[in-house]
Amino acid sequence: MMRRRACCAVLGLALALPALAGEPPAGARGGGAHAVEIPAWFQATFLDFREDIREAAGANRRLLVYFGQEYCPYCLELMRVNFSQKDIVDQTRRHFNALALDIWGDREVTWIDGKVRREKEFAAFLKVQFTPTLLFLDEKGAVVLRLNGYYPPHKFQAALDYVAGRHEGRTGFAEFLARNAREPATGRLHEQPFFGKPPFVLDRSRKAGSRPLLVLFEQKHCGACDELHAQAFKHKAVRELIARFDVVRLELFGTERVVSPAGKTLSASKWGRELNVSYTPTMVFFDAAGREVFRMEAYLRPFHVESGLDYVASGAYRTEPNFQRFIQARGDKIRAAGGKVEVW
Repeated sequence: MMRRRACCAVLGLALALPALAGEPPAGARGGGAHAVEIPAWFQATFLDFREDIREAAGANRRLLVYFGQEYCPYCLELMRVNFSQKDIVDQTRRHFNALALDIWGDREVTWIDGKVRREKEFAAFLKVQFTPTLLFLDEKGAVVLRLNGYYPPHKFQAALDYVAGRHEGRTGFAEFLARNAREPATGRLHEQPFFGKPPFVLDRSRKAGSRPLLVLFEQKHCGACDELHAQAFKHKAVRELIARFDVVRLELFGTERVVSPAGKTLSASKWGRELNVSYTPTMVFFDAAGREVFRMEAYLRPFHVESGLDYVASGAYRTEPNFQRFIQARGDKIRAAGGKVEVW
């Protein structure tokens, strides 16, 4: 079975670390880089591309082949930034079967010509000079698009649109990208007056008879996070409800130290992994005893943010386990009182 590897990166355009065929360069694990597992939804196969292409075509998908290496900061960015955004993940899983290869690896790969090569030989054969490199293959194994290096989310999503929409026969990728790439996120974390300040001691010693705890995981390169602050957090009802919580904001891959509700001292990054936080923004709610009782992930409009806060603050989660039923009943109550519900 395929060994799961880690990858994630720093913001850049189509630049990455040069890679040469052979063995990994000395000191490749230096520079403060970290190894993180690639998403579990990447396929584990026998790496026979003839079979993998047929399988993808049979599911009306195309094949996405990722070439990376451990401790590559640009690979890390791809995984941490791009593949933690729900819309990108959903689109990739819907339209592609994804495989991961290590440019220094020794697993055997069978290409469409039937020849067997080790991963590092295969990377050299395809002249992979950068990590990450992504190849998008069509139903016959032809390379429809090749991304040499890291693309930030708005450009990466345009690449997914280009290949999934089978635009290669109608226009070049550069032109498509110029017309369709969305603007990136602000690239910064936003502050709020209700955010708690470090040190982040979140265990039972936090406060006697403390309020419920809301831990918000965000990232700098997160358009949905930008919108959360620009819209939901400016709503009066949201501000009134959030005042009933102790609120801590953490960077999903941050290094700040946290004493978790379970009493463990660890980094925000490690705690996020332990909580299986995959997308940003994610709101994780804990009761006064430190038990996780609810969470909201990814992109949410203000009414749903408000409803999630109310669901926990009111204690409704104890008697109504179905959040969708709670939202419906809450919306009906607001309308019956003459109020307006904007679900989008």
